[in-house]
Amino acid sequence: MTTAREEGQALSTTPPPPVRRFTARRGVLTALVLAVVALALGVYFGAVHRGAPTLSGDTLFALSLPDAQGREQKLAQWRGKVLVVNFWATWCAPCREEMPEFIKAQNEFGARGLQFVGIAVDDAAKVKAYVEEIGLNYPALVGGFGAIDLSRGFGNAIMALPYTIVIDRSGKIVHTQLGPLPPAKLKSLLRDLL
Repeated sequence: MTTAREEGQALSTTPPPPVRRFTARRGVLTALVLAVVALALGVYFGAVHRGAPTLSGDTLFALSLPDAQGREQKLAQWRGKVLVVNFWATWCAPCREEMPEFIKAQNEFGARGLQFVGIAVDDAAKVKAYVEEIGLNYPALVGGFGAIDLSRGFGNAIMALPYTIVIDRSGKIVHTQLGPLPPAKLKSLLRDLL
């Protein structure tokens, strides 16, 4: 017969079963997966449940915003052109990625009546520095952080960036795009409108 002490010693010599420990790496991976899922759901619901514009092209043409140099610009000056208005920010990576395509399209089709206008959801100093850095060839207007709310009136229900609206020569909104505007889609729209 063994004593309790002996039993305790016998029990303590048996290795304990492996313990699964929560590691920091696993926590980071879980957070990353959740972030990707949330982003994918946001894009899906934004595309499927995009709000219909409550504002019209006429509302846009009634606006006046400062450009990157601080000069007030009336959007009405571009009435009668095919107008591509892109809501963007210097801190928005997808915004920055699509801008070279817009620069290229402005060069190629500007003489045929195309006008790009960027409305920055940002502050003037950052916009001015970025415009100079990339050699932007179309107006970059500064809407500040209130511009995201303005984009909502044009159908940006989830208020995400980039957000682009395309207006035909008659002033009618013919396309809205949440997220980057694919180059093939842009060319197709321009081919039909110019």
